[in-house]
Amino acid sequence: MLLIHGFTGSPAHMLPLGEALHKEGFAIQGLLLPGHGTSPRDMGQVGWQDWLQAARLAAREMAGKYGHFSVAGLSMGGVLALLLAQEMDLTACVSIAAPMKTLNRFRWLAPLGSLFHPMIEKQADGPRPGMDERYDVGYTAYPTKSVHDLSVLMGKARQHLSLIHCPLLAVQSRKDETVTPDSPEIILQGISSSVKASLWLEEAPHVCTISPEYPRIAQAITEFLRKAER
Repeated sequence: MLLIHGFTGSPAHMLPLGEALHKEGFAIQGLLLPGHGTSPRDMGQVGWQDWLQAARLAAREMAGKYGHFSVAGLSMGGVLALLLAQEMDLTACVSIAAPMKTLNRFRWLAPLGSLFHPMIEKQADGPRPGMDERYDVGYTAYPTKSVHDLSVLMGKARQHLSLIHCPLLAVQSRKDETVTPDSPEIILQGISSSVKASLWLEEAPHVCTISPEYPRIAQAITEFLRKAER
């Protein structure tokens, strides 16, 4: 299974989940998206095409090694997972807190806003509530223009959801502070898959893969993959 982190994040956000799935016998590979893992300025040098192409290359490489191949992604990584499921014959797809809409009403103004505020401060330094700080590795600021790139990916994924035919599991937290709560419903109603399911978390924040509820995600994915691989 290929694991894809989210916007401004890093593979560390997927590490506890990956380790749990590996213990269940699954081959796991993480992906560091272009412009991530270094500095926010580097993120401004790439765009949605680079993120999608990196996901495609990693997916094709891994798919060539295994009889069964699935993808799971967090947030923007979940959007990329949906795009891969539209293009490839996956065993299964797992979208985790994948936005079809966000609670940020001003993201459409990003191209204009980038002219006046090229960088957005995301948070203050220090541990974020509900997340294991050992794995919370990511940017605390990001280029304003990158918000537009995220919006483009979201639009492309939502426009062609009907192209997805593989089994799909949508994971979402009721306490997600970033993604609208109807995003999983939009995904599940839009796809053409005959096998689809959802998992609702109760207390986890948006980066739920490093929250205390991540074992529930790992268990649900394990059960879903085993059924899909039969």
